[in-house]
Amino acid sequence: MVNLTIDGKAVQAAPGTLVIDAAKKAGITIPAFCYYEGYSLQAACRMCLVEVEKFPKLQAACTLPVAEGMVVRTEAAAVVKARKTTLEFLLTNHPLDCPVCDKGGECELQDMVFRYGAGESRFTEVKHHVDEKQWSPVVFYDAPRCILCYRCVRVCDEGMGVTALGVTHRGAYSEITPNKGDHLECDECGSCIDICPVGALTSGTYRYQTRPWEMEHVGTICTHCGDGCKTTLGVRDGAIIRGNNRDSTGINGEFLCVKGRYAFDFTTHADRLQSPLIRRNGKLEEASWMEAVKYVAERFAAIKKSGGRIGVVGSVHTTNEENFYLQKFARQGLGTESIDHARSGDVHTLIDALAGRENVLASTDDLYNAKSVLIVGADLSQQHPFLAFQVRANIRHHNAAVFTVTPGKVREDGTAVKAVRAAEANLLDGVRPLADDIKSKGDLVIVFGDAIKGDKVRELVAFGDSLGIPVKYVCLVDYSNSRGALDMNVLPGEGGMSLPAILADSGLASLWVVGSDPLAGAQLASQKAFIVVQDLFMTETAKRADVVFPSASAYEKSGTVTNTTGQVQRLKKAASIMGAKPDLEIFGLLARALGLGNLGRAQNELVFEEIRKAVRGYNVPLPVIATGGAALTAPVNGRLGSIPDPSLVRSARDTLFTSGSLGRYSKMLGSVMEAPGQLYKG
Repeated sequence: MVNLTIDGKAVQAAPGTLVIDAAKKAGITIPAFCYYEGYSLQAACRMCLVEVEKFPKLQAACTLPVAEGMVVRTEAAAVVKARKTTLEFLLTNHPLDCPVCDKGGECELQDMVFRYGAGESRFTEVKHHVDEKQWSPVVFYDAPRCILCYRCVRVCDEGMGVTALGVTHRGAYSEITPNKGDHLECDECGSCIDICPVGALTSGTYRYQTRPWEMEHVGTICTHCGDGCKTTLGVRDGAIIRGNNRDSTGINGEFLCVKGRYAFDFTTHADRLQSPLIRRNGKLEEASWMEAVKYVAERFAAIKKSGGRIGVVGSVHTTNEENFYLQKFARQGLGTESIDHARSGDVHTLIDALAGRENVLASTDDLYNAKSVLIVGADLSQQHPFLAFQVRANIRHHNAAVFTVTPGKVREDGTAVKAVRAAEANLLDGVRPLADDIKSKGDLVIVFGDAIKGDKVRELVAFGDSLGIPVKYVCLVDYSNSRGALDMNVLPGEGGMSLPAILADSGLASLWVVGSDPLAGAQLASQKAFIVVQDLFMTETAKRADVVFPSASAYEKSGTVTNTTGQVQRLKKAASIMGAKPDLEIFGLLARALGLGNLGRAQNELVFEEIRKAVRGYNVPLPVIATGGAALTAPVNGRLGSIPDPSLVRSARDTLFTSGSLGRYSKMLGSVMEAPGQLYKG
């Protein structure tokens, strides 16, 4: 360790540590605009200048490594004067429009001027003005506000791997420019907006809506893909106004993709269901909750008594508590083992193939720390943007070796040691020749998509075993709780029918669908089945239902979800919508009406406690989840026995701008230009 003194305080830091980081760890803040942890050094803003004993002039703390015996002063008179001068220069053409600027109250320039700024300016010239530009539906650029810190350029290039922003012209005429002349062709992730220290880049969904202090900030989990990113929702009057994760909590730090940051607008879509519906005389008509619940309970009871077959279809967006209670309701309450959901990854075969081993299922942190990563049959940047972000960060910070085996071009090819093209049916043929290159790297994380299922999963594990190095695995699944639905056993039991079999059963007496749309593009063989649907919207399945219950979205309820890598996190209610109820509450109402006291009370805390006792690997520490952390499940401790039919595993193949049936109700997702617009196009 290197010993130095900062503002009279003895500090120890590892060799190579920058002075700005050493000071931060010691509780001393050195202001900076251009410096941003995790990205390349710029040394452009000069706000971090410090005085170092025996140095002839002030030094930039963001590029100065610590040295033994170094004496640093961060608030010396010369330093304070330099910062005041820097701020005076920055304000030369910066418009003083704080009252109408979206960054007001969160602006780093505003904070620094308050702390160091001079009371008056020596510049009397008229400020140079350039009109604001709109680069996309979500990104606006106001050049006069820009302080040329280049944070946006670096986060787009290094963090996202897109390179959609650059700098044109020189000197006083320099400005940030998009990659397609007057517009952006990118991931539309909004990282450039959130990382901007001033109001130069603003959000098309948030601008002129409210002020940060007028909102309640609720940290919950994104409801779209399976990566489990935390999104902090800004809520005012029960409505979501903004999404970001600037507090860096959650497994994703500050990262969010376009869906996590902007695609919350489905919650206020005009087509949201807000009242129960009962089919009368061939038409769905509004009814009270009491009437609808009583009607469904009577029909379920009659069908069960007569021995009629009941099929239940669960969701990949509902919480763990809801999924667990639903499968218990189906089995213990309705007496059916015919329960299933849309499966998108063969997690069960992977767990069975790894039976008896520990620490072989990778977390999101493992993708950042592994010495090598093998991506098989997945367009990671399009399908799982946070996992791709972790891999890119690993390459930047740890020089990880990445290998890709895919049927087409992916973004990861650009930084891969080797990129192999192989048809989906022959992906393993592309994997095997990489053995010698991989085994020399030290350890490995293998990430694979839905084309690897059944015996191919076992072959992939055998390949990993043959390398002679530590190997961990990630089986990719599509949605926010796809993994949780599998773990909670929303799957057919012995003698039960799978989803295709349920739809093909001409003698089916009842179909209960929760948060899913199995009849979109499909037919139900039974013409007399009593159909009950719980959903946010009037889906194709809901249009054919006898009773429809309006349910709350993930942003409107509490509970837990499990991400692709098996990390359990807490959902926290942010918004409210009149008339809709959480699915767990609906289950509780139906259970009470049916007299099913044996199912227990439908309350999140009670159900999760039951999950911790009953579901293998879910005895996770409650304080971790309660405080907003992620607890990794540990289900690999024995054979699973019966494994669900792997042939039914099929990903929806969403892109970065689609999200199954939910995505079509996001106006924002529909407004942006998709780039590249489909999988395996780079």
